[in-house]
Amino acid sequence: MIAALALTLFLFADPITSAQPTPLETGFRQMYNLEFDQAHSTFHQWGDQHPDDPMAPASDAAAYLFAEFERLHILEIEFFMHDEAFLNRAKLVPDARLKQSFEADLAKTQKLADAILARDPGNQNAQFATVMRLGLHSDYLAMIEKRYVASLAEVKAGRAIAEKLIAADPGYADAYLAIGVENYLLSLKSAPLRFLLRVGGAQTDKERGIRDLSQTAEHGHYLLPYAKVLLAVAAMRDKNVARAKELLEGLAHEFPRNRLYAQELARLQ
Repeated sequence: MIAALALTLFLFADPITSAQPTPLETGFRQMYNLEFDQAHSTFHQWGDQHPDDPMAPASDAAAYLFAEFERLHILEIEFFMHDEAFLNRAKLVPDARLKQSFEADLAKTQKLADAILARDPGNQNAQFATVMRLGLHSDYLAMIEKRYVASLAEVKAGRAIAEKLIAADPGYADAYLAIGVENYLLSLKSAPLRFLLRVGGAQTDKERGIRDLSQTAEHGHYLLPYAKVLLAVAAMRDKNVARAKELLEGLAHEFPRNRLYAQELARLQ
């Protein structure tokens, strides 16, 4: 199941309760609360104040993608529970204007990040913005356009950059998500397919996937809530209802305007 290779697409050890969140943190919180217009406004303001920061357009692209997922009912956990249902779903009709804005943000992210990395190859902010860009685009390709091969290529590229980022800074918790989703989700494939994926350079280690997702869920920045959603999916697949409920209860409490967390929690009651 390549769907959900993410997002892509996240604050201190306990970001949601941070006393003084940065504007980017505020924007992501608005996004997780499904307040997409407010999130765009916040990210645009950050971009105006920091025109060379590739995280501004990358974050704005994340808000566009999450808004499209919400409109198309892709964010529901049930969507990720059964591979056959995902693969055989009806063709989706994307919002053409939103896609144009989304792709413009990704292009701007690449331009800004590449310019920084050309003069400073180890710049962590630019590296992570690149990981975000690749993850967001791979999500769009897989979840909306059903272009799984192209999506996997970008997933592997993003994971490789995330590994370099973590090698230089093991505490960069958000970067673990790019590694975690590839390993966990591809580990769910059949043994022959996992072999072929590994031959093609993909990673399919379930235990490592869970471990890396947990790193982001426990110590992440912008992607902490998303990592928790993926761990809830993993718990439900493993029939660990208590763990799934624990994760969803925390998310529903922190993001009361996001009906999805409460909705998924109600299914487990």
